[in-house]
Amino acid sequence: MRKRWITTASDRPAAEAVRDAAAWGVPLPLARLLRLRGFDSPSAVDRFLRPRLSALDDPLRLPDMPAAVERIERAIVANERLVVFGDYDVDGITATALLTRCLRALGADVHPFLPHRVEDGYGLRPETTRRCISELRPRLIVTVDCGVNAAEAVAAARAEGVEVVVTDHHLPGASPRPDACAIVNPKLASTPEPWRDLAGVGVAFKLCHALLKAGRNRRRAEAHGVDLRRWLDLVALGTIADAVPLTGENRILARHGLDILNRKPSPGLRALLEVATAHGEIGSYQIGFVIGPRLNAAGRLDTAEKAFALLDAESIEEARPLAESLDAANRERQKIEARALEEAEQWVAAHFDPQRDFGIVVAGHGWHPGIIGLIASRLALRHRRPVVAISIADNGAARGSSRSIEGFHLVEALDTCADLLDSYGGHAQAAGLTLPADSIDAFRQRFLAYAGQELAGADLRPPLRIDQWIPLADADESLLEAVRQMRPFGQDNPAPVWAARRVQAMRRVPVGAQGRHLRLTLADGGVQREAIGFHLGARPMPECPLDIAFELQYNEFNGRRILQLLLLDFRPSEPDPPQKKQPEPI
Repeated sequence: MRKRWITTASDRPAAEAVRDAAAWGVPLPLARLLRLRGFDSPSAVDRFLRPRLSALDDPLRLPDMPAAVERIERAIVANERLVVFGDYDVDGITATALLTRCLRALGADVHPFLPHRVEDGYGLRPETTRRCISELRPRLIVTVDCGVNAAEAVAAARAEGVEVVVTDHHLPGASPRPDACAIVNPKLASTPEPWRDLAGVGVAFKLCHALLKAGRNRRRAEAHGVDLRRWLDLVALGTIADAVPLTGENRILARHGLDILNRKPSPGLRALLEVATAHGEIGSYQIGFVIGPRLNAAGRLDTAEKAFALLDAESIEEARPLAESLDAANRERQKIEARALEEAEQWVAAHFDPQRDFGIVVAGHGWHPGIIGLIASRLALRHRRPVVAISIADNGAARGSSRSIEGFHLVEALDTCADLLDSYGGHAQAAGLTLPADSIDAFRQRFLAYAGQELAGADLRPPLRIDQWIPLADADESLLEAVRQMRPFGQDNPAPVWAARRVQAMRRVPVGAQGRHLRLTLADGGVQREAIGFHLGARPMPECPLDIAFELQYNEFNGRRILQLLLLDFRPSEPDPPQKKQPEPI
């Protein structure tokens, strides 16, 4: 689908941009980009391009952190059994593995507990909490990545004589706060802080840091023997996979964690990378599309216990069979997803009219609840509509997962259907719901009516945000090397998108299955650049000069590394926009 090009506005005079580039030691296009992203001084640019672990804030400043540390320390000293209660996604699994490892190293009697996606549902629920207590008999439960809205479950634990420390990063709801020993959640801070947007594993890291700090202050030998840096690969993995903003402390933790992941990963992650045949440098892409799906596959189809066991493995020999099992589970997940997606697409082809419908609600009998979110994501991406995918069980119950597009708030849409739903929750771009199967048709009509009101007349083409227009000659290795200092890319720190005008396509070669992709040589005067355009092989290319939008990357093969443009879109060249006249000096 052709994209809607949006250029980031910049009125900064050229002379000031040149001074910035010289002061910051970066190429001129990157200096302009950094200004647009809010970096306005050499010190701010240095902190961003060279994030340091020493810049991490005192962990005891997080809400309720001193109380959490005091209760956990008491449990360790008294040899009380602790349970780390996690979640089945990558953020929850890595947080569980990190905190379990740290508590074990501090001498705690600690056991992990991960809920079952289908049987238990999400988070700390009363019935799941009782099962956890019945199976593991803890005196203290420490949650990770969940619990801030679990007042009933915490009350159920207290009724069993079990205390709870909550660590979470989700927004608290309107319901009463849990009566826990402590609720460590950066979202409860009254002022903006560099750790406000931490992922669940980031909050777990801060708890570990606080425990070690307290232990060292008390001269406990175990605390002096723990180096948290060796587990930063887990923190980077959960942080990037959870798509939290890669700014503030998230950026510091992810940057240094990726360094560990590339230099000396834990045995489990090393085994998983080997099984997945992941080569080259590991970054956000590999976490999102190679590591993350394999760790998630266990929790989508069954329990996340194998994924936890992999991350907790002490040797490559222990980890390899677990990695192979997760890889097989991911292949099975892909098959199950492909069958359900084909069925969903058949329904869409028969019932969806893009001129009439501004939303899609698709349902299937027996679709695995663990993959309906993936179906909704695929359909939303492909058809550029908010999508609800619903799995209908044999007992007449139905569970849905929804994904949205820019400009459409899912929870507000579900609010208009509340009387038809048993439960729902989420945020603007993703939400879950349950309802009786016989209410699906009425829900579809109401949801589509609301989508029509909100999206009628909107440009539904996917937006492509251009950071800077530059001459093709400026798309060189010096710019790419400077851009690489901005990694890791992700939420709130996207990879820069460049654009160039009046470029000629000198060579076009379809590549891949059925010529799905396109390899090109692009030229502007005497300057030539190699480019690859994924999924652009079927797009007709005009003979006239082109405007191109692209990212910069290296193409590595046979031990060689060359500069390459990752072509995102192209269009017939348009005239230069009118230039604002600069005021003449007095």
